[in-house]
Amino acid sequence: MRILKSTDAAVDRLIARDFARDPRVEQTAARIVADVRKRGDAALRRWMRDLDDIRPPFQVTDDERRRARAETPAGVRRAIDDAVRSIRRIAQQQRPRPFAVEVRPGVRIEQRVSPLRRVGCYVPGGRYPLPSTLLMTVTPAVVAGVREVVVVCSRPAPVVLYAATAAGATEILRIGGAQAIAALAYGTDTIRAVEKIVGPGNAWVAAAKTLVARDCPIDFQAGPSEIVVWSDRGRAEWIAADLIAQAEHDPAARAIFVTTKPRLAAAVSAAVAQQMPAEGPAPASIRRNGAAIVARSRREAAGIVERIAPEHLVCDRLEDADAIASAGTIFVGDWSAQASGDYSTGSNHVLPTGGAARFRGGLSAADFVRVFTVQRLTRAGIRTIGPGAVTLARAEGLTAHAASIERRLSRSAR
Repeated sequence: MRILKSTDAAVDRLIARDFARDPRVEQTAARIVADVRKRGDAALRRWMRDLDDIRPPFQVTDDERRRARAETPAGVRRAIDDAVRSIRRIAQQQRPRPFAVEVRPGVRIEQRVSPLRRVGCYVPGGRYPLPSTLLMTVTPAVVAGVREVVVVCSRPAPVVLYAATAAGATEILRIGGAQAIAALAYGTDTIRAVEKIVGPGNAWVAAAKTLVARDCPIDFQAGPSEIVVWSDRGRAEWIAADLIAQAEHDPAARAIFVTTKPRLAAAVSAAVAQQMPAEGPAPASIRRNGAAIVARSRREAAGIVERIAPEHLVCDRLEDADAIASAGTIFVGDWSAQASGDYSTGSNHVLPTGGAARFRGGLSAADFVRVFTVQRLTRAGIRTIGPGAVTLARAEGLTAHAASIERRLSRSAR
């Protein structure tokens, strides 16, 4: 792992994000989305056959779900059940609350919270089964009150199917890729469209989500995973383990250590080299995007963390966490292993990447509801606020707006 001094140029090079998109990926995704939108099931069958060698039926049956339970080891089932309980507990606190306020006498504003009716949760079906991703997307949707939660996964392993049942998914489809995103967004003869799509995927899935977002809302674009460990007194071997754990996700993942202690930076670099697996994405990730940054002060270190706005941040003390406003989630103290948040703490691990933590947090129950208002004015209410509204309408030159209020004001005076 490289050790860098905290010059602006060095930090800029390290955290620079490549916003260029692969035109070939975007063109292919656009062709697939357009085809599925136009031809529905015929196109879906074609792309699933050609790209994934998967053929209908795509619907996972109840018998398959029951068999998956039997094929999932009891210890894994218990771990999944425990994780669901933790995620539910947090999600229950995240759902926006309804309220009613009398702004002025006779002017009552009510906020109502209504769950979406049908949502789609994308679960990657690549080299590793990802029951944790399913739990983090399905569980908050169920807690929010969504009645139909559809999971799409091209090759759902038994552990993923059991997780779907434990979390409360109502439907599982053996489809994936850009074609699955298009089917969820626009519907086919056999698949009803959803009202929102959530969950991470590969470059083609990300491109497809961008394409359909104008018609079907999505959560956000999930890029390569990121971790920043900011520490002056942590254990080098534990810091190295956290960095490697996130580097394991993807060769493009970012694993960065920030400290004011050169000796600790050297110790962490050595520990990374010692613990690095021989195979997998981690070596390439650490080589390309891994580094230890030695800052001149804790204030400068905090500034570096803010500039990165990481998906995951690990720091020494609560005071450090208080100094950071831009992070997807923050782990505090030696014992707060970042990987525990991927599975069991209950806090959602579907988090903003690529600097998006500057403007939003992770997936939550709030992402699965619509919040709207109901307004009621009485005769006394329109007399109270009407004159001011008329004044503002006329100031904007909207005379018809003003007239609609004035008609009521003249009647209310009788």
